[in-house]
Amino acid sequence: MNSKERVLRAFARGAGLPDRMPIQFDLCRDLTEAFGKKLGIVPEYALSYYEDLTYRISANDIRTRIGSDCVVVGGTVRKGFIPEDAGGGATRNEFGMHMKPTRLYVEVVKCPLEAVESSGEIEAYAFPDPNAPGRFDKARRDIDRFGKDFFVIGDVELSLFELAWHLTGMEKYLVGMALGEPWVDALDERVEAWSTGLALALVKEGVDAIWLGEDLGSQVSTLISPDQWRERYKPRHSRIIRAIKKANPKAIVIMHSDGAVAPLIDDFIEMGVDVYNPVQPNVPGSDPGELARKYAGRISFFGGIDQQVLLPDGDKKAISEEIKRRASVLGARGGYLMAPAHIVQADVTMATVEHMVDTVRSIGY
Repeated sequence: MNSKERVLRAFARGAGLPDRMPIQFDLCRDLTEAFGKKLGIVPEYALSYYEDLTYRISANDIRTRIGSDCVVVGGTVRKGFIPEDAGGGATRNEFGMHMKPTRLYVEVVKCPLEAVESSGEIEAYAFPDPNAPGRFDKARRDIDRFGKDFFVIGDVELSLFELAWHLTGMEKYLVGMALGEPWVDALDERVEAWSTGLALALVKEGVDAIWLGEDLGSQVSTLISPDQWRERYKPRHSRIIRAIKKANPKAIVIMHSDGAVAPLIDDFIEMGVDVYNPVQPNVPGSDPGELARKYAGRISFFGGIDQQVLLPDGDKKAISEEIKRRASVLGARGGYLMAPAHIVQADVTMATVEHMVDTVRSIGY
């Protein structure tokens, strides 16, 4: 059984259970460089249209050598685009966002629509073309290289809410939403069109799954009320998912959201989501036993390994015990792709990453 077959069976897209627990993981730049040096592989980076997604879609050769059953591809900057110097250590991306790298992330320090007041300004704003030349060249190469043996995920994160507020700033966007400003609906419409275009392009390239999502939760609750999310975003997500399924009925839809978003899982299922990610530990509503009781057989799980405390602490016994516990609960009958609940950061050692992978790969059915 190869990696693609293993993940497909875990997601109930094949007869029987996988031969072992499948795994996926993403590495920060520091770990990518370190593993590349160890393996003798020069990391190949795919510069995302939104810089903070770059490491999600890069270095597939390194992650598969370490033991991942999945590769992740996505849209990059268009052919010939070079981020412009915006001063102060920041660059200007295709959206006009000023992006500044930190040790862990690339942050938006200036939003292109921070002064927007009208729908007309939204219509006049030069949105990038999701199908611009060169945007999927790297994705196409990785699908050709890895697609027969590995499960291929097409990344379309920042699908609606998160991309919209990154264009205006969170306060501006949330106040506009609360006041019912018409420009908010106009912006949401354009963001939906962008994300639909990316998703359909990746489906056409031949990915096995589309990874939608945005961070809708904090450590204690959803960022906006569930009812507000259902009114404003659920219909848009539903349209994107219908378009994906129409283009390829076999495509698996993954919904990502960090934080305490358990109140939305039933809605995810109603929208046609097949897999919920990242099942963030240590937030309300993420107890694995409760999730399994309520949702096993209705939606699959992807994630669940704590990278806030467990992996940085590096206690191998504790890591093994927690991984095996979550596997026995969430993956008892399949329906589980194990992964850290976030990109693994530089506070996790290479030895810990290797131990995590080895532990997951040792779990059979």
